[in-house]
Amino acid sequence: MRSDTLDRFLWDLAARVPAPGGGATAGQHLAQAAALLGMVARHTDGERDAGHTDTVLDIRNRADALRITGLGLAEDDARAFGAAYTLPRDTEEAGRTRTAAIAAALVEAGRIPAQVIRAAEQVGDLAERLRPIGNPHVISDGGAAADAARAAAGTARLDVEINLAAPPTRRRATSCPRH
Repeated sequence: MRSDTLDRFLWDLAARVPAPGGGATAGQHLAQAAALLGMVARHTDGERDAGHTDTVLDIRNRADALRITGLGLAEDDARAFGAAYTLPRDTEEAGRTRTAAIAAALVEAGRIPAQVIRAAEQVGDLAERLRPIGNPHVISDGGAAADAARAAAGTARLDVEINLAAPPTRRRATSCPRH
């Protein structure tokens, strides 16, 4: 996913496959939010910003790390679902094995969005720190970063609520295509 084009990711997202889905999208939102924040920090580096150099550098470095984190979480989420849903279910035993693997993937899929939520909160906090000192010419990008972080957190929260709410045999196993 990391080296895919945006077009490839969107085609994969639109396909009738179990992953990528909402969890991977939450990670992508997080990565985009952090990237925007990094861009605003990089534009806040002129003479007039000299009194804030350490703060801006800290925000930039943390935003860069959170961008990488977001991409990794997007990939982790896609892997967690993709592997379980591709297991065969052509026999009763295979079906039980697949159902158990899906249940385990759903537990893991609850951990991944929880990490997205925590990281998105960090991006929001960093955006708030940068807002009063950021370059006014890119302040809308800082706002877009905060909005993207909220989208990441909201999508991740929804994933946690849905994935942990019902047994996998009722919720997902019937809705995903057979592989």
